[in-house]
Amino acid sequence: MSGAFARIRNGGALPLGKLPEADFDAFRGALLAELAAGRRLVAFFAAPVDGAGADLWAVVAADGPGTLAIARTRLPDDRFPSLTPAAPQAHLFEREMAEQLGLKPQGHPWLKPVRYRPSWRPGHDAWGRSEGEPILPAVGDFFRVEGTEVHEVAVGPVHAGVIEPGHFRFQCHGEKVFHLEIALGFQHRGVEESLLGGPHRTTAARMETLAGDTTVGHSTAFAQALEALSGTAVPPRAQALRGIALELERLANHTGDLGALAGDVGFLPTASFCGRLRGDFLNMTAVLCGNRFGRGLVRPGGTLVDADAALVADLSRRLEETMKDLRGAAELLFATATVTARFEGTGRVDPATAEALGLVGPAARACGVDQDVRRDHPSGVFRFVHVPVMTAHDGDVNARAYVRWLEAQRSYEFVRAQLAALPEGIVRNAPKPLRPEHVAVSLVEGWRGEVAHVAVTGVDGRFSRYKVVDPSFHNWTGLAMALRNEEISDFPLCNKSFNLSYCGHDL
Repeated sequence: MSGAFARIRNGGALPLGKLPEADFDAFRGALLAELAAGRRLVAFFAAPVDGAGADLWAVVAADGPGTLAIARTRLPDDRFPSLTPAAPQAHLFEREMAEQLGLKPQGHPWLKPVRYRPSWRPGHDAWGRSEGEPILPAVGDFFRVEGTEVHEVAVGPVHAGVIEPGHFRFQCHGEKVFHLEIALGFQHRGVEESLLGGPHRTTAARMETLAGDTTVGHSTAFAQALEALSGTAVPPRAQALRGIALELERLANHTGDLGALAGDVGFLPTASFCGRLRGDFLNMTAVLCGNRFGRGLVRPGGTLVDADAALVADLSRRLEETMKDLRGAAELLFATATVTARFEGTGRVDPATAEALGLVGPAARACGVDQDVRRDHPSGVFRFVHVPVMTAHDGDVNARAYVRWLEAQRSYEFVRAQLAALPEGIVRNAPKPLRPEHVAVSLVEGWRGEVAHVAVTGVDGRFSRYKVVDPSFHNWTGLAMALRNEEISDFPLCNKSFNLSYCGHDL
């Protein structure tokens, strides 16, 4: 690692005074060198400085040795040379900085807002809005492909189904898609601004709703960040219960995705079965904590609930019965030639593109990218239990579907083993106060991929900056690339094979 970076492990914290002081040129050179060496950009964000200016923060993951590196630099003014031309992983992060704080990455190829239209006028706050000003989605100009018989197809943000809003703009020649641009922001809630000065009474509940289908993933990342900042230990029993809930969340969502993919190609047996089975996995989480999505389960210091012997026996029985049915539905799906003929070769993303864009989770592993936080940056129970990483290599719809099925099997094995050997003891230690002027990084392998939380405290021990990176933030561009040179009729299938979160992106 470069001297501009300080090393840390997942779930660790550093005093701000231990971060190396680097000017922007050294910071930029070191960051580009790390990315050129094959490391990943976990988070790249800006924080306003009292008075004027901004700090740039970068967190880089070295998956082999399992280390994270943090760097910070003070910008001399609001302009800096863009990293995006040399490191495409940075493109959305830099657009976000321009949107939030009015920074100007010079040389960025498409500096369009990510979530909302900023309005920079005197009297506005550091986030570009005056009190009471409405938040407008980031629609505006779109990239245009010019040429004979090239036409444009606009879809959304209001869709025929009961789904979240997002706008998709296709540049097509006949049925062939030259370019897809995705405009989001319709679910923007100003989450990061609301976290400043926290944690507040409602912060834990807010973390559970960043992306409702990733409640356990985000609430665990938040809890780990606060535990690192406060030095609070988590009892082994609570670590196991958190791990069980996380893998039940993965089972429920992977099962739902397999059913939805089957439905998109008209294969009703698996579609019908998986719709019910997803509910069965969600009900297991409800048995554990009283809520199907895991709300009220994870809190800093451990968990709010425990599992007695009768509950563990009930969960074990439900798990075996549901997994038996899922195995039949999934094996039928992948053994049906008409299904695989539609899946194979559709929406392919090659490994080089996946790595250049920094894709994470099943979307990356389907391209052969061998990366998983549970193995590479383990925390909690995963420091003691190995979960095999499942990959495929074609990068198409079939690979993204099959990786989900492989991961579901590994999650089942993990939950079964943990239920059979739950550690004894308490499930929560009282959280301690947060240490002032520290930074903590917390990663969790959510079912979509890497969930990253970076928390920075000020002199008062409250959040001076809290950065959340949902896996969808990395992966929406991957969906756009999957449509290159595909038929426009392939979009629903490709979209479902990624199944990204609108609200998780629109923080």
